[in-house]
Amino acid sequence: MTRYARQMVLPQIGAQGQQRWAAAHVLVVGAGGLGVPALQYLAGAGIGQITLVDGDRVEETNLHRQPIYRMDQIGQPKAQAAATIMTGMNPAVRVIPRVEWLTPANAPALVDAADVALDCADSFAVSLTLSDACMAAGRPLIAGSALALSGYAAGCCGGGPSLRAIFPDLPLRGATCATAGVMGPVVGMIGALQAQMALAVILKLAPGPLGRLISFDAATWRTGGFRFDEAAEPAAPLPFIAVDQIAPDDLLVDLRTEADLPFDFRARHLPPERIAELSPAPDRRVVLACRTGLRAHNAGQALQARWPGRIALLAVTDPVT
Repeated sequence: MTRYARQMVLPQIGAQGQQRWAAAHVLVVGAGGLGVPALQYLAGAGIGQITLVDGDRVEETNLHRQPIYRMDQIGQPKAQAAATIMTGMNPAVRVIPRVEWLTPANAPALVDAADVALDCADSFAVSLTLSDACMAAGRPLIAGSALALSGYAAGCCGGGPSLRAIFPDLPLRGATCATAGVMGPVVGMIGALQAQMALAVILKLAPGPLGRLISFDAATWRTGGFRFDEAAEPAAPLPFIAVDQIAPDDLLVDLRTEADLPFDFRARHLPPERIAELSPAPDRRVVLACRTGLRAHNAGQALQARWPGRIALLAVTDPVT
């Protein structure tokens, strides 16, 4: 056990804590800017099993903030490339790559099999879907987000409030790393913080990270945060569904203004600002679709305010059919 000697000497860890980590199964969703440092420190600590879910491939524009990947790995699935690298770092850790996107269809089983989940994705739909699955299963979720020069990590679910309780209202528009930019050390700090929080959850350290949000702003050199133990869950959260969970009688609405064709031949193309034109039958479920889930969520809340029927959200990640 000489590999772990420097951490086992800590009274909070010891041999018993190391055994807990070796027996733990961590679900990491996303092998990008947040997932890379989280994976490195989880594998370095000796987590027994890591399931890594990511449907993306390595791109050259990733490399400044995802430094484990090499130029000769461009085009490879991130999940497979990262799993190979982690196995090389620590052969005692079993890393299971899943080259797929997390969806409402596969999330419940993935969460059920894990002791703790890390949200290292870059999608409103994935984050809320993972939070919903963790909330239903009673699993701790370590959520994280970083953009430009700031970011945060938060310990959710597992008996505490969900991500929806922290952020009941989403922004009207969502920036991305491609549009707003991001610095590598910022995502590195947040991803490392997520790993630290996950390791603490497994050890059941007190005080624990659940119910706590920690933020960092590199522009002002300030850290902050707050506790959200008493944050209320939304009364009627709008659930996400997967494409294969669409029912034959659903009313499908494609909100994507950037797409020439709707995602499904049965779908109606409608910009978000015209959601008031929708007059569904009371017994039909409305499925609102967009690329990230943000426009669907906001349009769904607007529709929910004037129509009492069932509403579901869909993030369209596949090419239009």
